Amino acid sequence: MDKLIIASVLFILTYIFMIKFVNHRPLVVGISALIFVVLNIVPIKSVLSVIDYNVLLMIAGTMGLVSLFSESLMPTRLADLIINRFKDIRLIIIVLSLFAGVVSAFIDNVATVLMIAPVAISLAKKLNISPVKMIIAISISSNLQGAATLVGDTSSILLGSALDMTFFDFFVYNGKMGMFFIVQISALISTICIYIAVRNLKGKVDKIEVTKVKDMVPTYLLIAMLVLLIAASFIPSEKKIPILNGLICVSLALVGIIYYLLRYRDKAVIKRVISEIDYNTLLLLAGLFIIISGIENAGVIDEVAKLFVKLSDKPFLLYTAIVWGSVLISAFVDNIPYIATMLPVLSVISAQVPFDMTVFYFGLLSGATLGGNITPIGASANIASLGILRENGHAVSNKEFMQMSVPFTLTAVFVGYILVWFIYK
Repeated sequence: MDKLIIASVLFILTYIFMIKFVNHRPLVVGISALIFVVLNIVPIKSVLSVIDYNVLLMIAGTMGLVSLFSESLMPTRLADLIINRFKDIRLIIIVLSLFAGVVSAFIDNVATVLMIAPVAISLAKKLNISPVKMIIAISISSNLQGAATLVGDTSSILLGSALDMTFFDFFVYNGKMGMFFIVQISALISTICIYIAVRNLKGKVDKIEVTKVKDMVPTYLLIAMLVLLIAASFIPSEKKIPILNGLICVSLALVGIIYYLLRYRDKAVIKRVISEIDYNTLLLLAGLFIIISGIENAGVIDEVAKLFVKLSDKPFLLYTAIVWGSVLISAFVDNIPYIATMLPVLSVISAQVPFDMTVFYFGLLSGATLGGNITPIGASANIASLGILRENGHAVSNKEFMQMSVPFTLTAVFVGYILVWFIYK
C-alpha cells in the first residue's frame, strides 16, 4: 500500500483517538509515532533529529519557573490588590479576567488559571455567590492572551520557532502592528461579552488582607527569563545555538531550585517543581514531531497544501478558510497538535504562492488559539478550570460554559480576523 495512504490513515486515526481518549493523548500519539517508525515512514536513525528540543526545554523550564512563582504567592498578592481597588463584583470579575489575560501573556494558560482561580473561589464564598462565571471568565481570557507574546502559549512558541520571530516581533512585525496589540484590541472588545454575562450580579466587596509575598526571587527569575529570551531573540539564527531559548528557561528554573535548597533547606521543592511540569504536553509534542515528520516524508503535507493552493488566486477566501477552519477544529482538538500540523502546510504553500504569507500564519495562530475557547474540552485551561469548579461542588454543563465562551470567542476571533487581514494583506 502506498505510504501516502498509510500515513494519511494513521494520522486521521491518531486524531480520532486523541478526541476519543482525551486523558490518554500522549499514549495515543506515542503508539502512533512508534507505528510510523516501525513502518519506516520515519527512519529510526532520524527519530531523535526530528524532535524540536528547544521547544520542549523552553516549555519545561517555564513550567518549573511558574511553579516557583506561584509558590511565592506573588500572583495572589496582585489579585488581592485588584480586589481592594475595585468594590463592585461585576468590575472585579472583569478586572480579574483582564488580569488573568495579562499574566497569561507571559506564562502558561493553565498555570494562570491555577494561580487566579483560588482567588475567585474565595471571593465567591465571601459574597455567597456561585464562582462559575468568574472562573469561566478567567479561563477564556487567559486562553485569548496566549497568542499575545512569544512565550504566552505553546502555540505561540511553535509559530515563533517556525518563523524565527524575536520576542518583539509579536509587538511590531515588519514595521506593522504585531499580534500583541491585535490581541489586546480583541480582548477589550470581547470583554463586553463578559460584562453582559455578569451584569445581573450585584454586591460590594469589603477590603481583604493583602497576601504577603514569601520570596521575591522567583519573580526576579521570571523577569530575567523574559529579558534573556528577548535578548536571545535578536541573535542571528546562523549564530544562535539551536536550543538556546530552552537552555535559558531550564537554567533559570534550576537556579530557582538551587536557591530554595540553599536558603530554605527544602528538598521537597524539587518534588513540587518536578510534579508541576506537564509531562503529558511534553510527551505529546515529542510524539507529534515524529508523526508530522512522517506525514511530511509520505507527501501528505504536500497534498494538503495543494488543496489550499487551489485557493491561492483568492487570498481572502484562503485566509477565511484558515482562520475559521482553525476555530472549528480547535474547538474539539487541542490547538498544539493542530498548529504543529498546519505550520508545515503553510510552509509548503508559501513556496508556491506569490504573496506574503504573514497574514495566514497570524490568522492560523489567532483562529487556533481562540477556537479552543468555544467548548469545555477545547483547551487545557478550560479543562483545568472546570476541574477546580467540580472540586468545589460546582458541576458546569456544556450549555452553561458555552453561553459565555461562544459570544466571547466569536467576537474576539472576528476582531482579530479583520485586523490581521487589513494590517497584513
